[in-house]
Amino acid sequence: MKNSKEIFSLALGLSSPWSIQTVEFQEKEGRKELHITLCFEKGFKFTGKDKNLYSAHDTVERTWQHLSFFQYRSFIHAKVPRVKEDDGSVTTQNVPWARKRSGFTLLFEAFSMFLIESEMPVSKVAKTLGVYPQRIWNLFHYWISKALKESKIKDISGLGFDETSSKKGHAYVTTAVDLIRRKILYVTKGKDKGCVGKTVEYLKEKSVNIDKIKQVCIDMSPAYISGCAEHLPNASITFDKFHITKEVLGALDELRRKESEEHRSLKGYKYLFLRNTLSENQNDQLYNFVEMYPKLGEGYRLVQMFKDFWDLDNDEEARGYLAYWCDLALESGIQPFIKVVKLIRAHWTGILNYLESRVNNGILEGINSKIQLAKKRARGYRNIDNFINMIYFICGDLKFDYPLYSI
Repeated sequence: MKNSKEIFSLALGLSSPWSIQTVEFQEKEGRKELHITLCFEKGFKFTGKDKNLYSAHDTVERTWQHLSFFQYRSFIHAKVPRVKEDDGSVTTQNVPWARKRSGFTLLFEAFSMFLIESEMPVSKVAKTLGVYPQRIWNLFHYWISKALKESKIKDISGLGFDETSSKKGHAYVTTAVDLIRRKILYVTKGKDKGCVGKTVEYLKEKSVNIDKIKQVCIDMSPAYISGCAEHLPNASITFDKFHITKEVLGALDELRRKESEEHRSLKGYKYLFLRNTLSENQNDQLYNFVEMYPKLGEGYRLVQMFKDFWDLDNDEEARGYLAYWCDLALESGIQPFIKVVKLIRAHWTGILNYLESRVNNGILEGINSKIQLAKKRARGYRNIDNFINMIYFICGDLKFDYPLYSI
């Protein structure tokens, strides 16, 4: 038994005044568990809040789940000393192997976070470690909150806002991204103009100079437009080119759907008209369709012409080209494209700002793809706070100070 105590003491990284008192196996629900009891040196002086040294006044019993030894779930037990200070107050001592009010050792928590970082859903982490999922979420929230509190944000010149849902058709969150450093800065519930205000308040708390934010990239959401105008008055708004192009592509798809009501041969070919890259066979199919259906061919031509707008370098030329494109779309008489022209003209300045700023939410779209992958693995998030903290964990570039190899 003496040798086993020494082995476990080394494995746990114990130091004075703590040592192993007993190591034993216990049968629980038909399986063996390893239970390790620790004790502290008799007469050891502990440091109180006032920095003075005191002997233990009394103790409280505590238990923590530890990483499994071999195939056995392991638990650490200890009577934790309390000291009575000169002013009469009684305080419980911290232990080196666990944080306060946690039922896990630090190494257990670190391993749990490692599994989550390895793209394992929290529910599966909990099953692997033999605990309830909510307990893993609790420790996850603790480390995320701690890292967020300690994180530093440098001054920002470009800020992007986007929305994403926690589950298909469910609650939305707004993500704010540093477009230069490519990281999530803040996530808040909802997708209204108040989300911009909450983001700005958070950045101010982090000592960010809001006046240095000169560019904001958003979609054409009236809520985001209003929020940026109110809370970021010094920033020029650029409407994200991906969302604008999506509106134009949406017009083409709406046209295809209307045409397919009369021509069944068009059914099932949605992505043939929307993809950028096609095989030789698909190109032949597309060519045949635009030849057979002139209105659809005109819509496809308008889409290709619109894409050329983003590559123009000359400001005056680009303005003239966009105006020319709008005229062509109106002359086509195709209703979905007429609606897009109205949308473009209503957001004219913000669209043309792209020619100068060249900022877009492509970075945010990349981040969003990571979020969607995590959401798919977890089959959605019922708890919005779980979803928000998972976004921070995946895309926030946070630093964690949990132990890597010893308690």
